[in-house]
Amino acid sequence: MRMIDIIEKKRDGHPLSKEEINFFVEGYTNNTIPDYQVSSLLMAIFFQDMNDDERANLTLAMVNSGEQIDLSAIDGIKVDKHSTGGVGDTTTLVLGPLVAACGVPVAKMSGRGLGHTGGTIDKLEAIEGFHVELTSEQFVKQVNELKLAVIGQSGNLTPADKKLYALRDVTATVNSIPLIASSIMSKKIAAGAGAIVLDVKTGDGAFMKTTEEARNLAKAMVRIGNDVGRKTMAIISDMSQPLGNAIGNSLEVIEAIETLKGNGPKDLTELCLTLGSQMVVVGGKAQTLEEARQMLLQVIEDGSALEIFKQFIKWQGGNDAIINDLSLLPQAKYTFEVPAQKDGYITFMEADEIGTAAMLLGAGRATKESEIDLAVGIVLQKKVGDSVKKGESLATIYANSDNVQEVLDKLTTYIEIEATKKEAPPLIYEIITE
Repeated sequence: MRMIDIIEKKRDGHPLSKEEINFFVEGYTNNTIPDYQVSSLLMAIFFQDMNDDERANLTLAMVNSGEQIDLSAIDGIKVDKHSTGGVGDTTTLVLGPLVAACGVPVAKMSGRGLGHTGGTIDKLEAIEGFHVELTSEQFVKQVNELKLAVIGQSGNLTPADKKLYALRDVTATVNSIPLIASSIMSKKIAAGAGAIVLDVKTGDGAFMKTTEEARNLAKAMVRIGNDVGRKTMAIISDMSQPLGNAIGNSLEVIEAIETLKGNGPKDLTELCLTLGSQMVVVGGKAQTLEEARQMLLQVIEDGSALEIFKQFIKWQGGNDAIINDLSLLPQAKYTFEVPAQKDGYITFMEADEIGTAAMLLGAGRATKESEIDLAVGIVLQKKVGDSVKKGESLATIYANSDNVQEVLDKLTTYIEIEATKKEAPPLIYEIITE
């Protein structure tokens, strides 16, 4: 088998066989096929696409390129959730305890963030003492007994995906549905997920800017998951404005706790109920999404989801007293209000720019080497569709420096106020089950 023949075949629009896909993935991972040939194949895939079989085979080839996590010692169907990212996306901190309280095991492997705010691991480490280093035995025991554990990502999962993504990044082939879908799904499958729920974002603050792009990606990933034997469902959700109100690590922990108490922002709560319903269904604990939703509402109302979160913090070395004393989380030295410049209605919030403002405060990483300030961030007081009076606060800035003019300017510029009311965009655009 020759790589040049594989390139030529895909260039001419023909489907690649499982053997051909395995050959190029193994060869590239083992450094026997050079970058320039794989770059050529990636560009051919970019223009010629892949069919469902090719996408599934590419996903499994990347799964088989490295370590796979064996979760067979954990009872029940292990359900994982993936979001394609956004600003203020606190869902994992809420969903884990919610779904675990319904009896579905959540054995989560998460990463650190690069961008607006930290990843799930960074947010959890805003809790004093919390650690994500567990032995395999500790991890299995915790999930079996508590139904919830979160650890850091293994270094040797899907090495082929790491190499291919780095190459896609410098060859203008990132934005390809089969390549994005197989990249995401390979990591979820290698991490041991028995079932997968996907939150595909759309809007100005998302990678997929249009609903059509998001739908194509969601359907591709659902098909891959189901084709390789993992029950998979997806939703398409809005990211034209930040999710919830808090953007920043300790601030998002506070928002997660308030949501588990039943006091969270409406959009974050609704998204967690929608995603959580899917997780409970694919986890085998409910027959219908409506039945699952009622279970989730019950564990919020009776406090059992919050208790799971408290025990989860304690099991992983954190100070569980934060549940009742939020001041124990990292606190910023300064707060600044962002006043409205005129009367009117919020008509647009540029999610990406608001996220960048939080990163400028230190809430996220501009580079992998950047250190995160866990205390800083932004809490929005208004969202699209809300009325506002001149001088009223649009947002609160939490900072450890009193030099926040650039952040203040960004928020004033990218939170738009007009005289005519504009309704907020829908939070959930579509639910995809097959």
